[in-house]
Amino acid sequence: MRQLSIDIETYSSTDIKLGVYRYVDAPDFQILLFAYAFDDEPVELIDLACGEALPADVVQALTDKTVLKKAYNAQFERVCIGKYLGTQLDVRQWWCTMAHAAQLGLPGRLGDVAALLKLEQQKDKSGTLLINYFSKPCKPTKANGERTRNYPYHDMDKWDLFCKYCKQDVETERAIGKYLEQFPPLPNELLIYREDQRINDRGIRIDMDLVDAVLEYNDAHASDLLDQSAEITGLANANSRDQLLSWIQSQGVDIPDIRKETLETLLDTEIPDPVRTVINNRLETGKASVKKYQMLKDATAADGRIHGTLQYYGANRTGRWAGRLVQVQNLTKNYLPEIDAVRTLVKRKDFETLEMLYPSMSDIFSQLVRTAFTAKEGYTFAIADYSAIEARVIAWLAGEDWVCEVFKHDGDIYKQTASKMFGIPINQIDKPLRQRGKVSTLALGYQGGTGALIAMGALKMGVPEEDLPKLVKAWRKANPHIVRLWHDVDDRVRVCLKNRSEFNLHHGVHFKCDKGYLFITLPSGRQLAYLQPRLTDEGKIQYQGMEQGKRVWGVKDTYGGKLVENIVQAIARDCLAEAMLKVAAAGYEICFHIHDELIVEVPKQDADLHLAAIRKLMGSQLAWAPDLYLTAAGYTSDYYLKD
Repeated sequence: MRQLSIDIETYSSTDIKLGVYRYVDAPDFQILLFAYAFDDEPVELIDLACGEALPADVVQALTDKTVLKKAYNAQFERVCIGKYLGTQLDVRQWWCTMAHAAQLGLPGRLGDVAALLKLEQQKDKSGTLLINYFSKPCKPTKANGERTRNYPYHDMDKWDLFCKYCKQDVETERAIGKYLEQFPPLPNELLIYREDQRINDRGIRIDMDLVDAVLEYNDAHASDLLDQSAEITGLANANSRDQLLSWIQSQGVDIPDIRKETLETLLDTEIPDPVRTVINNRLETGKASVKKYQMLKDATAADGRIHGTLQYYGANRTGRWAGRLVQVQNLTKNYLPEIDAVRTLVKRKDFETLEMLYPSMSDIFSQLVRTAFTAKEGYTFAIADYSAIEARVIAWLAGEDWVCEVFKHDGDIYKQTASKMFGIPINQIDKPLRQRGKVSTLALGYQGGTGALIAMGALKMGVPEEDLPKLVKAWRKANPHIVRLWHDVDDRVRVCLKNRSEFNLHHGVHFKCDKGYLFITLPSGRQLAYLQPRLTDEGKIQYQGMEQGKRVWGVKDTYGGKLVENIVQAIARDCLAEAMLKVAAAGYEICFHIHDELIVEVPKQDADLHLAAIRKLMGSQLAWAPDLYLTAAGYTSDYYLKD
């Protein structure tokens, strides 16, 4: 196909942190510069802000199915250009260089990728300053004539630099694309990426009455708490980090900062009552759930839906999705059986009744965040998720047949695990023993020890710390094939790195060192990529990668159990991705998904039949893993919740 590489610079009074869909909703949104190149032709620049128009051949190419449009973070270009043209551009005609780079475990930013690969074409580092000047509102001052926006004529020298910067981004993106051509994506991954884009385009309807009610209560409540803290402390600004830290220290409490973790730890110690009250007030007004409501308010587009909540290959070690904006993959669980009634009271703003019934309004609001996501009129959500998918995948991959048999017959894996661990008949496994089987199953599959059990909540479940080593030993004895899998993967990777060779495992898993990467081929054919792998003199397996959640690039250590975790989670991701394609092909509209769960809008009429069809599609046989037994549980609801 002919290729059209694109980079644009834009203006909007809406912060891009609210997502591109909300960004283009601003009435003053406009494309300022449009840089492009067909195939290997020179890069051209169209200065739309200064009155130039897109050439006819470019306009035609933007909707021509025989031309592949490419950009780094193509979602931004596609949505912005679609807004500019007054149409929704076909995702089937686009490919994202950033998504492609993520498949190789490369950094997320264009400049970081170019620098890491030492490409001749590098990103112009002056871009941030120029974007801040031309692409965002500016503060009115006497020096700038009280204007709220900088136009090209305000500084033509900077504008010329901005034009060069835009053209250079196309050069850099194209150079990255050339490098990536030696690692073509699977055809199936193109389909998955495009379905991901459709899901983000579709978005999720938000119950703004619920959101507004929570924010209204919180504003009044937070004001009361701040007033109380100000009265106790005598501070001019009881919300100031520096002032509050100094006051707490002046009360004889030795703390280095007032981060959430520090304050929560302090509450478990003996501190003066006034300090305890002020700290509680600080934590209460900084609840993450309230921030999610504010994001829902700010990021919801003009159509009443929030878009762009999922990032394809956001976890580029495994290819799983990451949450964006409200972080749908990190929502508080709801456990209130009367959540529908509570939700109604909040929407009615009957906070007096709620305060009489419940000790913590913030806890109520945390549980209700999920329910702000609602199905459109005449529809309901069919919510279906895989049951214990990682436990199924690792048992299948390792050949732990007794576990596979439990799942095949829809048995209770936690009871069966406890029975196997402790040598007790399953009919004698009580709740405490089942809890031990559960926490062991969830924590120990990836070569973890007592630390993994603690992180999974074993101590909070009532398991004595001195019993944890026994659980580790018992679980490993009950799952010898999984233990063997850790060592098999570790051994093959070490030999692979030492000899720069390749090895098969089983179920289609394959290890190969090639072109500066360790590639692990999955049963689906997709590959996990580890850049610049090596075996150190001390025997450590290392590679270059991004620390998830920290945006820090560097050398990372790994080992058999961790590699097994990557493989298993990647296979589980492929199961969900295949399910997405099947469900979409059946005509259903997926609104979002969370790890192993699909949330689909279906007509209210015959909703249970639609749910059954979706569950069947999710549990259907996989061509690349015909003997992997999957089942999906589910329910319907007019709003999102955990049943």
